[in-house]
Amino acid sequence: MTRKIIRTDQAPAPVGPYNQAIRASGSMVFVSGQIALDPTSGELVGDHDVGKQTEQVMENLQAVLTAAGVGWSEVVKTT
Repeated sequence: MTRKIIRTDQAPAPVGPYNQAIRASGSMVFVSGQIALDPTSGELVGDHDVGKQTEQVMENLQAVLTAAGVGWSEVVKTT
C-alpha cells in the first residue's frame, strides 16, 4: 500500500505525532481530527462559542481536503 502525507499551512499543524491527512493507495484520503485552532496564530477560536468553533473546524477540514485534491462531495464518513 502506498501512502502520501498531506500537509497544508492553511490548517493547524498536528499537535501530536500524526499528519493532517494521508492518501492511501492513491484514491482514499484519511483526515485526522481537527480542532478549532486558527492556522495562522495557533490560537483557539470562539472561546466558549461552539458555533464559531465548529465553523473553524469546518474551515480547517476544507483546507486539508483541498490540499488532498478532494472536496466535500467525496467525503464518505465523518466521526
